[in-house]
This record gives sequence, C-alpha cells and structure tokens, in this order.
Amino acid sequence: MKRDQVFEFFRRLAELNPDPQTELEFGNTYQLLVAVVLSAQATDVGVNKATRALFREVKNPAQMVALGEEGLKQHIKTIGLFNTKAKNVIALSEILVRDFGGEVPADRDVLTTLPGVGRKTANVVMNCAFGAETFAVDTHIFRVGNRTGLAKGKTVLAVEKQLEKKVPAPFRVGAHHWLILHGRYICKARTPECWRCPVTDHCSFKEKSAGPRP
Repeated sequence: MKRDQVFEFFRRLAELNPDPQTELEFGNTYQLLVAVVLSAQATDVGVNKATRALFREVKNPAQMVALGEEGLKQHIKTIGLFNTKAKNVIALSEILVRDFGGEVPADRDVLTTLPGVGRKTANVVMNCAFGAETFAVDTHIFRVGNRTGLAKGKTVLAVEKQLEKKVPAPFRVGAHHWLILHGRYICKARTPECWRCPVTDHCSFKEKSAGPRP
C-alpha cells in the first residue's frame, strides 16, 4: 500500500469514527491495566461483564491486594485462564504498591516487567492512558494488516514495526483502535464484509465478498 493510500485509508476510518476508544470498560489507569491483562484470549464483552462488579469494589492496587487471589477469582471465573490471570493481577498489584506508590508507570519497558504484561498489553496502556503513539497488534490488527496490504508481517512484532513506519502523524494515536474495530466488525476472519467496507478500494485482498449471504 502506497503512502497516499495509507493516508486515505486512515482518513476514511477517522471520518467515520473521529474519537475511537477501546471497548474495555475502566475508570482509571490501574483498572485499564487489569482489564487488558484479563482480556488476553478473551473477548472485551466477556471481560466487561466480569469486571463491572470487580471495579466497583477495587479501584487501586492496594484494594486488589486486600481482595486477594481467591476473592479475585470469584469475580473473573467466567474468563478463560482465570487462575493464571488472578495470580498475575495480584502479583503485579503487589509490585505497584511496593515499588511505584500504587501508580501505573508510564513506561512501556517497565510495564512489560510486570507479571502478565506483554508488549501488546503495555502498548494498550501506553496508548489509552498516556496518549502514546503505540500500536497494540492483536489478532484483528494482524489479520487486517496482512489482508489489506497495509502492514504485512509474519509476526505480531513485524506488523507493529510496519505500522510504526507507515502510519502518518495525524492518525498515529487512534490507529490501533480503528484497525481493531475494523477487524472486529467489518474485516472479519471468516466472512469479511467487503461490500460495506469504507476502504475496500485501497485493499489488496483478492477474494473480496460481493454482498451479504442470503
């Protein structure tokens, strides 16, 4: 995809959704971090259902530590891998209390040292909480990047690096949100809805679908 096509690609997505946001529900940066950790291999909808009651009770890492691992499990047992996730959330909360005064550090490298926090999670937190120009590549972005020709790569990191290189300045903060939403609702894995795609003419996918199934 050429530079002018990339610009137009994001311009159209931005026109349709000027202020893209994560679909995870949270009230502060700490809750965002917890929600993103819980969202690994789970849907945002499922995470939101589990965290609504949790976040009414727990608003900071000290309160999470007080809740304890077993107490947390009772809130998140509907989420996949909840045992491991509960262990990680309690452990990272203890570290935040002990080493960071209960605050979430605005540093991607530091974030990735926390239990359960990988590069994608750190990128989401940096972008959503601190407005950083990061690109959190999940399965949707990986698919959209490769399918459209926007950012091709055999690995998640390769796609991220392509986005860092190609996404123009006006769209860098919102880019990963637009791509996630595009992949979630239009450029779907099995049945991409090309007939209603706003950027189909800038997409290199050869097997475009002509219309909805009867």
